[in-house]
Amino acid sequence: MASVQDFARRVIDNVERVIVGKRAVVELAVIGLLSQGHLLIEDVPGVGKTMLARSLARSLGCSFGRLQFTPDMLPSDVTGVSIFNQATREFVFQPGPLMAQIVLIDEINRATPKTQAALLEAMEERQITVDGVTHPLPKPFMVMATQNPVEYEGTFSLPEAQLDRFLMRINLGYPAIKDEIEVLDRQQYHHPVEDLQPVANTEDVLAAQESIKSIYVAPAVKEYIVRVVQQTRQHSDIYLGASPRASLTLYRAGQARAALYARDFVLPDDVKVIAPAVLAHRLLMSPSARLRNVAPEDVAAAILEGVPVPESKAAQGTDR
Repeated sequence: MASVQDFARRVIDNVERVIVGKRAVVELAVIGLLSQGHLLIEDVPGVGKTMLARSLARSLGCSFGRLQFTPDMLPSDVTGVSIFNQATREFVFQPGPLMAQIVLIDEINRATPKTQAALLEAMEERQITVDGVTHPLPKPFMVMATQNPVEYEGTFSLPEAQLDRFLMRINLGYPAIKDEIEVLDRQQYHHPVEDLQPVANTEDVLAAQESIKSIYVAPAVKEYIVRVVQQTRQHSDIYLGASPRASLTLYRAGQARAALYARDFVLPDDVKVIAPAVLAHRLLMSPSARLRNVAPEDVAAAILEGVPVPESKAAQGTDR
């Protein structure tokens, strides 16, 4: 797993040239990349949501597409459109911004549900269908979407089916004082993202994504993952718990985090670290919980505290 760790560290260190003091968040973004998942970055304006996506794309040397969602945007503005060619007398597909390897969607909740729905097939099946013709998306393919959690005017809430297709929801948060001073220093003359050079290529990404699949997950850790997810379906404050897709996500993201630390097996700690980002956005709170302002993150943390952690020998799979 040393090769995956080396790849991940190069990317993380490069992104940190732009995103200051948020290494844990950058690690989660790279874990999402290794897990072949999509990221929802939810935070207030100005904390670096867009810069995180741009920095990751530049670090990988992948093709980059950007969409600024607005209420008047149409599905064809996302996926592309077939145009009639007068010379050949045939329809020619003109790809939209979604036909890129890393796609940044700014303010995803500002588009209408019809436009948001254009993403569902792409995010789950890595393909789009336009005028009855299916077009495969490039590999790797990753959607990084941003939304503002405090401004609701002119927005449309993401449906549960779409939220479930995001591997993680992450938050950057405000920087510490020393980190914010560092941001001022780095941007005195120009933005550091303009100087960012690729430290990996498409082949490196695909090889790393394939490598993590061989990381061992002990039966005890698999049971731990499933028990955590099942508890979200039984908690009194939760109206709708996490789906089996969440179990699969925890499984794969656990493998990615193990590789990040050069281990060939997954520990329960890997699951506990990534579980809040994987589970919270998938939980639909009950009406009484919403009245009491109970946050999904708090419920996820309580569930993790309540589910017994496997013993170290069983978790490491010493019976292999």
